[in-house]
Amino acid sequence: MKLKLTTWILIGMGAGIAVGYFCHARYPDAQEAKAVAGYFSIITDLFLRLIKMIVAPLVLSTLVVGVAKMGDLGAVGRIGAKTLGWFFGASFISLALGALLANWWQPGVGLNLPLPDASASSGLKTSSLSLKEFVTHLVPRSLFEALATNEILQIVVFAGFFSIAIASIGKPAEGVVQLLDQVAHIMLKVTGYVMKLAPLAVFAAMASIITTQGLGVLVTYGTFMGEFYLGLLLLWTVLGTAGLLVIGPRVVNLLKLLRAPMLLAFSTASSEAAYPKTLEQLERFGVPNKIGSFVLPMGYSFNLDGSMMYCTFASLFIAQAYGIELSLGQQLTMLMILMLTSKGMAGVPRASLVVIAATLSQFNVPEAGLLLIMGVDQFLDMGRSVTNVVGNGIATSVVAKWEGELGAERSEEVPAEALLDGEARPADGSARQVA
Repeated sequence: MKLKLTTWILIGMGAGIAVGYFCHARYPDAQEAKAVAGYFSIITDLFLRLIKMIVAPLVLSTLVVGVAKMGDLGAVGRIGAKTLGWFFGASFISLALGALLANWWQPGVGLNLPLPDASASSGLKTSSLSLKEFVTHLVPRSLFEALATNEILQIVVFAGFFSIAIASIGKPAEGVVQLLDQVAHIMLKVTGYVMKLAPLAVFAAMASIITTQGLGVLVTYGTFMGEFYLGLLLLWTVLGTAGLLVIGPRVVNLLKLLRAPMLLAFSTASSEAAYPKTLEQLERFGVPNKIGSFVLPMGYSFNLDGSMMYCTFASLFIAQAYGIELSLGQQLTMLMILMLTSKGMAGVPRASLVVIAATLSQFNVPEAGLLLIMGVDQFLDMGRSVTNVVGNGIATSVVAKWEGELGAERSEEVPAEALLDGEARPADGSARQVA
């Protein structure tokens, strides 16, 4: 019996935890453990590089082709407005839920850990989150620079202008659309090759982090991490309920289809690693490529629900740890600030921590408090990444439903490039329309 990718990823995850636990016990010295983990991380780094290699051309080609297939600039504006409306609503809910849970559970109160000196530095650069930097960062200085550095938001901006120009030119630009359509087919084929390495990358990622951190760190920070993950489950429930109200009971099937990209994002702590597989599974669910390739890249810049919930939860945790009480007005101000700064997270290294550092400084909370959570941030990032996949999957499906273009779900596996054509062939060889 041929095992599914999801099963192989679970096997890789379990094997990685077991091997990592053995290595952590075998090499108690931190430096030796770090050296051993470095060998495992080579595999993970190579996989993530392969993903980064295909994400930029995949986003550019599918987005331009998707917008071109809409054929109506009014439809592009309408879908864009609906998408941003959902994104900002989901962002507000994520930030507000993080703040409510931090106030309710008080995870930083009575913390039995030594607090870092308030003057200590976290080593994070927060200058990239200023309003000026964010606005100027939206527009690429060069398309090739944006592609080379995988700046998804800049690629989306360029693709938007490029698509509008194609639509205004009309028939003379058909050759360019056909060329990019062929590029998209090729990149989806390459994606299929890369995804075969996912279980090995998952094994290496888990082995690396358990080798250096061990399972003991989960006990030390058990309450904080448990409460945060419970908060993520509550956020899933809220997002799932919102999706249920729009697309109905099919939201359950959507989550089932997203299992593979969710596991990939969780085990590698990278929602970007799950992008190609997420796009493929959304199209299997019935989301037309022209909508999926338009909404999903925007989601990776504007709809990082798990990361945004973490920003308020962790900020208030640190304030509580130092005994700093923030008034309701200050917390509301923090929420509004995070609504803006969180939109600049895309492309910023260790984005969530940088956003938190920038926020803490505005409320006289020691930035050094980040040192409290840096040791377990990798484990927390795993939960944030999988939540980002869930949020963007639901958002894309909802927009497709609002547009009246959410098609029937396919139970069988079909090649990704066939999905791009909008047509899949079942076992009997007959053609069937996807959306």
